[in-house]
Amino acid sequence: MIHVSTTCPDLDTARSLAQAALAERLAACANITPGILSLFHWQDDISEDEEVQITFKTTEAARAELVKLIEIEHPYELPVITWETVGATREAEDWLAWETRRP
Repeated sequence: MIHVSTTCPDLDTARSLAQAALAERLAACANITPGILSLFHWQDDISEDEEVQITFKTTEAARAELVKLIEIEHPYELPVITWETVGATREAEDWLAWETRRP
């Protein structure tokens, strides 16, 4: 199982990304966590913003397309998109494979 994560400026943006990924079967699930305080370097300054974090549960086979969708649909000039492989139960892996099947 792969977790793909990014932050968004608001809940509506995160929800829109989640719905797009689910509609395309690029993720089986998206978890949205509001109220993230982010401090970061941007254009030679230190910035601080409240953001919403979104984590998608996907497969390695769908990861590249999911990242591309996020890059295209995300309102940030430079959305930071990360991913990691995580362990899961066999049942969760089977569910994920079924939900991200492509025609």
